Amino acid sequence: MQDSLRPIADYYTSRIQAHGCTAQGVDWNSPESQRLRFDMLLGIITQPDQPFSIDDYGCGYGALYDLLKQRGWPADYLGFDIAEEMIVAACARHPGMPGRFVVGRTSSRTADYAVMSGIFNVRLACPVDVWERYVIAILDQMHERTLRGFAFNCLTYYSDPPKRKDYLYYGDPRFFFDLCQRRYSRNVALRHDYGLFEFTILVRKVLLS
Repeated sequence: MQDSLRPIADYYTSRIQAHGCTAQGVDWNSPESQRLRFDMLLGIITQPDQPFSIDDYGCGYGALYDLLKQRGWPADYLGFDIAEEMIVAACARHPGMPGRFVVGRTSSRTADYAVMSGIFNVRLACPVDVWERYVIAILDQMHERTLRGFAFNCLTYYSDPPKRKDYLYYGDPRFFFDLCQRRYSRNVALRHDYGLFEFTILVRKVLLS
């Protein structure tokens, strides 16, 4: 699977080279849709006024970190991306933060939370069944390396067929909701109601008493 990720890293490198540190530079249509995705994912944070650690997979140029800072949330943040050009851009935009943005797809620490935005969308020529096994393996890792929960989004299988692209992955929200319920936690939320051709799943491992 590692060999399959190199073309995907190149794909995202081409996006940021073409569009810079913008929503289009990380392959989103607009800053509004990018912000909406962040809002959905950050719903996993149950006590944003209390210190917490969070790992951001597919961090791009660090836009989620910027939002956390704008909100004043006391987050111990680490960002990861498989495209080196993204990490170069993130480090340039956030000087004085050594080690906060890392080239790679896994974290060595156990964080309170993890979020994954868009990392499952682009599969290029990877067969769907192989890609789906990869997605599940990543979710297994997120379960192992988080204490309170994790959140991810995915293009939806219910997208209009004429609008689908053959190099993208469209997940079945029913499948992933059931998977998360059976394998990770009873406390799972599925959001499929926010106007984009995708869904977000929140897996809560610890609830407030």
